[in-house]
Amino acid sequence: MDPIIWLWLALAGGVLALALAVFYGRQVAEASPGNERMRELMGAIREGAMTFIKREYTAVAVFVVILAILILIFLDWGRPWGAVAYVFGAALSALAGFIGMRTATAANARTAEAAREGGVTKALPLAFRGGAVMGFTVAGLGLLGLALGYLFFEEILGDDNSFQIITAIGLGGSSIALFSRVGGGIYTKAADIGADLVGKVEAGIPEDDPRNPAVIADNVGDNVGDVAGMGADLFESYVGSLIAPIAFAAFAFSGFDFQDEAFFYPLMIATLGMGGSIIGSFFVKPGEGSLAAALHKGTWVAMSITIVGVAIFTPILFGSDVDGVDNAWGLVLAVVVGLVIGWLIGQISEWFTSDHFRIVKEVARQAQTGPATVALSGISEGMRSAAFSVVVAALGMAGAYWGGDLAFDHELAGIYGIAIAAIGVLSTLGITVSVDAYGPIADNAGGIAEMAHLPPEVREATDALDSLGNTTAAVAKGFAIASAAITALALFFTFRQAVVDAGGELPVLDILDIHVTVGLFIGAMFPFLFAALTIQAVGRAANRMIEEVRRQFREIPGLLQGEKDVRPDSARAVDISTAAALREMMIPGALAVALPLVVGFISVRALGGVLAGALLTGFLLAIFMANAGGAWDNAKKFIESGAFGGKGSDSHKAAVVGDTIGDPFKDTSGPAMNIVIKVMTIVSLIFASAFV
Repeated sequence: MDPIIWLWLALAGGVLALALAVFYGRQVAEASPGNERMRELMGAIREGAMTFIKREYTAVAVFVVILAILILIFLDWGRPWGAVAYVFGAALSALAGFIGMRTATAANARTAEAAREGGVTKALPLAFRGGAVMGFTVAGLGLLGLALGYLFFEEILGDDNSFQIITAIGLGGSSIALFSRVGGGIYTKAADIGADLVGKVEAGIPEDDPRNPAVIADNVGDNVGDVAGMGADLFESYVGSLIAPIAFAAFAFSGFDFQDEAFFYPLMIATLGMGGSIIGSFFVKPGEGSLAAALHKGTWVAMSITIVGVAIFTPILFGSDVDGVDNAWGLVLAVVVGLVIGWLIGQISEWFTSDHFRIVKEVARQAQTGPATVALSGISEGMRSAAFSVVVAALGMAGAYWGGDLAFDHELAGIYGIAIAAIGVLSTLGITVSVDAYGPIADNAGGIAEMAHLPPEVREATDALDSLGNTTAAVAKGFAIASAAITALALFFTFRQAVVDAGGELPVLDILDIHVTVGLFIGAMFPFLFAALTIQAVGRAANRMIEEVRRQFREIPGLLQGEKDVRPDSARAVDISTAAALREMMIPGALAVALPLVVGFISVRALGGVLAGALLTGFLLAIFMANAGGAWDNAKKFIESGAFGGKGSDSHKAAVVGDTIGDPFKDTSGPAMNIVIKVMTIVSLIFASAFV
């Protein structure tokens, strides 16, 4: 089988995914947006979201230009194509977030109206379709963009450095993802904390009450953080997972007969996964089972189709006439291991963050004795979830290494197996992101239902969707973090090989080597510093939001009393979050790029230690913060459903404090951590030749 056929099939798969996104987008647009008040609220949320993202992309464009210039100056291997590829990747990532957010801000009122007309049975499919626009835009642009890059730089130009140039596409995606995740996370959590602490705790008014000035900003934040930010995050995760084995094969398998097959195998897996995701999306419909079962059905169908496809086509691609291939079924094992790793870490996230399980109920029970005990309970459960996740990832990487070693007669074949497992984790990205992006739409729908004074049963339906959305978000973060750890490891080995090929020396890391030891400590420290900076940023922004909400309650006559025609100055709250996010996101994001560059030009061995240390602590912190935050959030919602005193009780107020602590954990610092460890590794890989 000619392996290049998978390049053309990948191009077709990307186009088909984008066509499906258009199809779902039209279905969303055709649904009714509800009454005039609902349309007004939808317009305000969309306007705030679009204003923020335009200002954010304008600020990030300056950073993109600076890094593109550095690529032109220091990397003689791709002038000017390395910089062009970098900008191309950044543009695709920004476009994915932009399209997804536009659809999400159109789907929120329509989901609320669907809940009014037919309850969760009608609202769930509509919210999912809105999320599916993001899911298949992200996956489609990722697969199409990388395939086009390969076609242009390798097949058309035939550039000797084509694989390094293609890697720059991944760096472009990572750059946008990092700032989108951090900026969007700071924005949304500043608004969320301000709305909750002043509205729920101090004023005693319901969540999403139209009297609260921060409510519109909070709903805007759901879109800029959990839609645009998550979309850019998973775009770069997806592209990075594809680049890692392709780049590794370019460096490690040079001169071997199976190199071409190794190049195109990642595209084959992604194409089959795309087909599975497209088919699986049509299986997401509420039936007699739970809402979670309806969403999981699509994921299971996509995974099953992907596994069957890989099992059929892998032995065909690596046929008996390809020298150096011992057992192609080892690669099938690596793909399956990746899928299992992603599913298990996602399942662990669900166990620790869903109120259907004991853990979240126990966190909620601890709220009866105050904020301190609920905080301690959430922290401990987040730490415990990290332990389980690390065991799964470690065993999975060992299995994938064995699979790669089984497949090829090559001393580094096991590393290729690990890289293939990373694709397995995200092979069904289309459906994974669809399920995740549905959550913010459901959350916004609940806010619109409350602000538009729709009947109580509408809010009950949207709350059911929102609670499930918190869990699906945690599961998606689990997938992203699992893929980040495995992809970063594969990119790390590729970086080592690139240093060797450039004439440098980077032997097996020896912790007795002072360069490596110093690097390990610096690398292990950096995720903690990054988390501290981003959490402090949320705290400062939230402080300004809290003061503004208090001021409006104090100075606008009749606002808190709910007098007719008295409305808050929501635009002021939106502007506070926007300005704070844009100001606070630059230093943490720039440090993640600058650190490997500074250390690399001083000592390549120290940089190896930095990458290893950051990978380990970054993975642990990401899992811990994402799951602790998710547990606090759903513990609060469990109490709001009537448990332990219900809304307005002391338990509820304690749970709100816990949720406030968890907000920057799960939506700012935690999810950004997986981007950080990949950004550091891919920057090191691209600049490897300059460090030597």
